[in-house]
This record gives sequence, structure tokens and C-alpha cells, in this order.
Amino acid sequence: MFDVKKVEIEWGGKTLTLETGRIARQADGAVLATYGETVVLCAVTAAKSVKEGQDFFPLTVHYQEKYSAAGRIPGGFFKRERGATEKETLVSRLIDRPVRPLFPEGFYNEINVIAQVMSYDGETEPDIVAMVAASAALTISGVPFMGPIGAARVGFKDGEYQLNPSLSEAAEGRLDLVVAGTQDAVMMVESEAKELTEDEMLGAVMFAHAESRKVIDAIIKLAEKAAKEPWEIDLGDNTADLKAEIKALIGADIAAAYKLTDKSARSNALNAARDKVKAKFAEADGQTLMTAIKVTKKLESEIVRTAILKDGQRIDGRTTTQVRPIESMVGFLPRTHGSALFTRGETQAICTTTLGTKDAEQMIDGLDGLRYESFMLHYNFPPYSVGEVGRFGAPGRREVGHGKLAWRALHPVLPTKEEFPYTIRVLSDITESNGSSSMATVCGGCLAMMDAGVPLKRPVSGIAMGLILEGKEFTVLSDILGDEDHLGDMDFKVAGTEEGITSLQMDIKVAGITEEIMRQALAQAKEGRAHILGEMKKALGEVRSELSAHAPRIETMQIDKSKIRDVIGTGGKVIREIVAETGAKVDIDDDGVIKISSSDVNQIEAARAWILGIVEEPEVGKVYTGKVVNIVDFGAFVNFMGGRDGLVHVSEMKNERVEKPTDVVSEGQEVKVKVLEIDNRGKVRLSMRVVDQETGEELEDTRPAREPREKRDRGERSDRGGRGDRGGDRGGDRGGDRRRNRGPRPERAEKDDDAPGGLPDFLTQD
Repeated sequence: MFDVKKVEIEWGGKTLTLETGRIARQADGAVLATYGETVVLCAVTAAKSVKEGQDFFPLTVHYQEKYSAAGRIPGGFFKRERGATEKETLVSRLIDRPVRPLFPEGFYNEINVIAQVMSYDGETEPDIVAMVAASAALTISGVPFMGPIGAARVGFKDGEYQLNPSLSEAAEGRLDLVVAGTQDAVMMVESEAKELTEDEMLGAVMFAHAESRKVIDAIIKLAEKAAKEPWEIDLGDNTADLKAEIKALIGADIAAAYKLTDKSARSNALNAARDKVKAKFAEADGQTLMTAIKVTKKLESEIVRTAILKDGQRIDGRTTTQVRPIESMVGFLPRTHGSALFTRGETQAICTTTLGTKDAEQMIDGLDGLRYESFMLHYNFPPYSVGEVGRFGAPGRREVGHGKLAWRALHPVLPTKEEFPYTIRVLSDITESNGSSSMATVCGGCLAMMDAGVPLKRPVSGIAMGLILEGKEFTVLSDILGDEDHLGDMDFKVAGTEEGITSLQMDIKVAGITEEIMRQALAQAKEGRAHILGEMKKALGEVRSELSAHAPRIETMQIDKSKIRDVIGTGGKVIREIVAETGAKVDIDDDGVIKISSSDVNQIEAARAWILGIVEEPEVGKVYTGKVVNIVDFGAFVNFMGGRDGLVHVSEMKNERVEKPTDVVSEGQEVKVKVLEIDNRGKVRLSMRVVDQETGEELEDTRPAREPREKRDRGERSDRGGRGDRGGDRGGDRGGDRRRNRGPRPERAEKDDDAPGGLPDFLTQD
């Protein structure tokens, strides 16, 4: 029934299987990719015609993770997969970026690429499998795709590159790198690194590209068995005469416009030139007008690229390695925990840092279960930043991707939770944009965290590089403008410290770049990063030693695991009482690490003292501060060390005689007490009279020392009558006879006769 075609290869210690012909047979191309026990289905469909008036390529990539793939039921009320998560959005972009440049210019048929994770083994990340499945599905679909592409993930540990490491393996190493490319060149790079050198990073990219070629060979073998007939399309360029006409009309205007260094002035001049073209072809049909507009854009690109490649002349007059002027300032927002304004040329970002407690962590529900993220970076790009009117609301795919790039750049230099037990949120609002706003976010976000007192390992800066490539001639541009990005061939972003690279992202608009181009771009980016770091240090050279007065304070303490239950209490009763009484937040984990947080240091100390009272044992001879919680006839019970009670007998309240405890203390009163004795049942005897109630200093005990009870003179036992006869006569005269035979009785305090039965000996005073 099924005409199944299959290819298998051994790759990175696991079997990669590509299969088609069994599932989704009505799609133009469908491939089931299996790697380990992770399975991804990718289906490609393409419209057979172009919508009237369409002048762009409508490629849409959707990546979706099915919770059933990991044997889980989705959380939330609806219990089904909903809108795209951040990870799904990022992987969709990961597939789109290397695929989009491989469609021919002028091909405008709508294409959907839908990749769905059907099985997940908990070790093999499905993003690489999805990229491979998408490439294979496009290759066999018959659409004009100039692929295939291959993809690979690379880790770096102990000086060795690792192919397709698991998440845990990548976390233990120094690199998490994803590379996609054709047989001849690299198309896309996405990475997070722990300060790798340029040579180490380049070696990782080349290693990944070499391994991805094995996947390309497998896709080609599958296509030889199962590919559909290629589409017949006519994309010939018959616009030479139209191009010459437009160049004669506005060529000089465009060249003059691109010599204006101010973005607004340049934009106005370009719009004036474009209006001339629209006026020229106003009477023509819609298709001719659309073609004229496209030719105008090509003409602009040629003029700019020629000036850069031949003369080294950039749009704003800079050299190819020059970075635009930078101005930074920190602490300019009074109520934020940390803030920075970073301006580079006509690109500007307001970045703020907010510090929170553990309960502010982001809960992430994914295939690998629930996890919590303590570092968040959110990027916003309002339309006014480019002087336009447009959509303003929830972040789109671009905002999510740019924010994640900045997150990857800053994440490797964050302190550990033990060093800095805060939840950190960095917010970047782009207020001007003409160039890389994601790299401005890296710089501004770093300064904002330093201003907030986050102890980063080292400052991080970022720079965007561009490329003009014509044949074998190329020029690498440092700190590209927006126009250079649009008209150039590469978007190459590098972030890092003075010690090494923390993130690298690359997108190519042509058929890929060589190792030589990448090496020059990395070297040029290193110089640019160093310059930007120097400018950032003028605003703030090191992390602030003190947190903002508006930031919560968090104190960490470690208790024995056996005491966790005591601190929490039955049903959480004790910990809720601590929070309610002190006003501080208290979090405790399974390892006995307790985090106490509040903006008021006194609240933290109160909660800490309470917890110590629960988990620590009182020391005999030590002075504590306590609170009177109950007054009885023979003394007062004092709560000290948070959860411990002890008795101050009436005789231990003052050196002179005290008739009633209420003459000295009242309920709720704070007193200083010294621990005199702890019996074998844990009952504590306290004293106030030997402690200065004002200063808490211990006083000299002027009262004569008493002998221990067992050594006091009570007369000879023979005077009390023979105990050996007690089993005999127990008549009514017994009590009186015994009292008469005892002899003189030692003096005792009046209240002693009223002491309730069952009290330990030390609660009764002779």
C-alpha cells in the first residue's frame, strides 16, 4: 500500500533515518526524520500560483512540539498545545534563516513548512532533527529550492569538539553551537559560548559544517529515490532596458542621497528619488509599476555596494573598520534597580535591570518538563524607533529572536545562584534604530546589570558586521548601518568579553561564505568589541558594590536537611507564621538552602533569628533576646531563638525578692535572658537577673551560690523512719508520724508550695 523510501546513516554515534511515502502523502514533500528516539515529521506545501500584485516571497516556517512526544499532558486549563512558545518561535526562525536565501530571486509562490515533534527521547534535541527534516522535505517537493542544507550542533569540552551533544553535555562544556550550510558554504550560525577564542569558535563552525555534509549526502540519496519532478518556472531577468531608463532618471540622485550621513536627510532624499520613478510610471499598468519599484531597489543596492567594494566609501563616510560614536550613561532612572542608556550612532537602547526573589522566576513548560529560569531578557522594538507608524503590541518573532541573542551573549558571565541568589530581568526598549539594536541591547543590558550590582564575571560588548561580496572580491564592514544590512550579503553579530566570545550569530543572504571571510570578520569584530568595551567603561568601569536602595535584599543560610520539616511545619504552618510575623519572604529548597528576602534588613534579621531558633540548640551560659509569651504564678515563659520557650522563675527575675511576676514583666515585653540549665527532656531554665536589660551584658551574680538539690542537707534517712517498713503500716497516722520524725525543714520560697506537680526539679527553689 505504501511506497516507502528510506535512507539511514550513522552520525554522531546514533542512527539518522529519513523516510518518505508513508505519512502526509498529499503534501508536496513530507519526511519523517528519526535520530535516536526523537522523531520529527516535516511537511511542505506550496501554492501553485502567485497572488496578484505580490512582490515578496511568503515563506512561513512553523515548528511545533507535541507534548505527547515526551509522554506529557500540557498544563493550563485547555490541556492542549496553544500558541507558539518561545522555543518553538526560535526553532522556527532557526529553520527559516538558512532556507530562505536558497530560493531563486523572483519566486513568490507561498510555501508552508510545518515541522512537528512526534517523539522525544529526552536526550536528542529535536531542533537539529527538524532542520534536517525540513531540508529533506523541501528537496523532494519539486519546488525551486537550491539546497539541500545540512545542520549540526557542536559542543566543546576539554579542548575537544562534540557532535550533537545532549543538553546536559552541552551545559557541562563551553559551547552550544548550531550551524547550517550547503555542501559548499556555511549559511547560518547560532551559538552561546563561555568566552571562546576566535580560533576555537571558527574551528567549531568548520567542524559542524564538515559533519553536516554527511547529512546533505543522505538527503541527496533520498531525493534520488523519491523526489518529485521539479517545477518549471520562468524567472528570467528582462528588465535591462527598464533599469537603464531608471538609472538615467535618478542614478545621480541616489548616489548623492547615500552620501548624506544623517539618516533622516538620507531617507528624505531617497524618497524624493523614488517618487520620481512613481511619477514616471504613474500611467503604466500595475505590474509595470511594481517592476519599476523593484528595479529601483536593485539600482540603490548596486550603487552602494560598488562604492564600498571599489572605493571603500561607506554611506556615512566611515572606514570599513570604524565604529560609530558611542555615548553611555547609567543610573539615570531613579526608581529602577539598575538602568543604562546606550547610544551608538543612530541606534539607542534604554536597558533596565530588575532584581527579584525566587518566586519571580519564569516557569517554563516544555517537552523536558517544568523548569524555572532565573535570568530573563526581553527586547521591544516600537515603530517610533525607526520613525514609522506601525503595529505596537505583543512581541513578534523578530523581537523574540533578538532578545534571545542578547540573552545568550550575557548569560555566560552571570554569577551562580550561590554567589547571587536573585532572579534577574533585563528589559531593553529600543528608542532609535539604524544598525544592530540587538548588540546595543547586549551593551546596554550589561551596563544596567552592573549598575544594579549584579557581579558579572566581566563586561560584555557586541558588534554587528556586514559583508559586500561580488565573485571573489569581498569587504567586511564593522558596525553596519541599517541600509548596509539591507543592501549587504551578511549579518554577522559577535558578542564577548576581553577574554573571548560569548555569542555568535550569522545569517547569509547569498549562497554562503568561506572560512577566509569568517576569519577576517571575527578578527575585525574583536577589534570593534574592544573599542566598544573601552567606551562602556567610561560610563561604569566596574560593578557597583551596593545594591539599589529599592532592590530586595536576599540572605542565604544553610540548615541541616533533617530540620527542613521543622522550619516548614505541618501544612506549612510554621513558615507561614514566620512570613506573616516578620514581613520577609522565605524560600527553602530540598537541600536545606533557605533564602530570606526583603527590602528591610530588620525583617530579614528577624526571620533569620526565628529560623535559627528552630534549627539551633540553645547554649548554656549564652545570653539571648526573647519575648514574654505567658505569665504564670511562679514565673514567666519567654520565647527566644524564634521557636524556643524557656522559664524565668520568679526568683530569677531580680536579685531582690519578687512577690508577683507581673510586677516585673508583662506579656509581649522584650527581655534579655541567660540560659542557666537544659534538662534531659529539653526544658530550659532562664535568668533575667544576671543580664543587664538595657545593654544585654552579663552581670556578676551576687547571690550566694546554692548547692545542687541532691547534696543539700535533709537530715539522716533514719530520722525519717525506716522506709523498709513502708510496705506495712499505711494507716491514717502515716502522714503525721512522718512529718514529726523529719526534724527541722529547710526554708523554701512561698510560691514553691503552689508549683504544679510534674515540673522538673529546677523549677522548685529551696
